[in-house]
Amino acid sequence: ERERERDTDAARAGWNSFNMADQICYSAKYYDETHEYRHVILPKSIAKHVKTDRLMSEQEWRGLGVQQSRGWVHYMIHRPEPHVLLFRRALNHNQ
Repeated sequence: ERERERDTDAARAGWNSFNMADQICYSAKYYDETHEYRHVILPKSIAKHVKTDRLMSEQEWRGLGVQQSRGWVHYMIHRPEPHVLLFRRALNHNQ
């Protein structure tokens, strides 16, 4: 219920994540033996809509305007900077 209210408030305020997509910053990819990683930095106007109590589903982060190819997973919350979203995907995600 609270989440629905927040979404409704954002809509009333005229907030549209797709109008702000050009303000989202994407890092270069970095790797370990099993995954590729990247972080995404959101502007403050979008960051206030980020879930801070749990990881977001693909539908949720795409709803914020984050655009990435398939296979990326929001895997960690960076508490000191909740506007920085941390993503990873398996190196063999296409197999």
